[in-house]
Amino acid sequence: MADEYSLSDVLERMYQNQLGLEAALMELTLHIEQQSFTEFGDNVRGALWAIGENAGHIKQGLATLRSKHL
Repeated sequence: MADEYSLSDVLERMYQNQLGLEAALMELTLHIEQQSFTEFGDNVRGALWAIGENAGHIKQGLATLRSKHL
């Protein structure tokens, strides 16, 4: 049961949540942009870019963490 809540598992779930939120925000952004709110869309796309950049670092960190626990 302790393995169920290991640090790498918790971080993996947080990473999956981040990807889900990123996808949901993109869907909302596309809808808002269709309503001609392009400035809002630009702002959200900037935030999504940062999320995407951080996702790569998180995934690499998770891989490193998991390899140390094998």
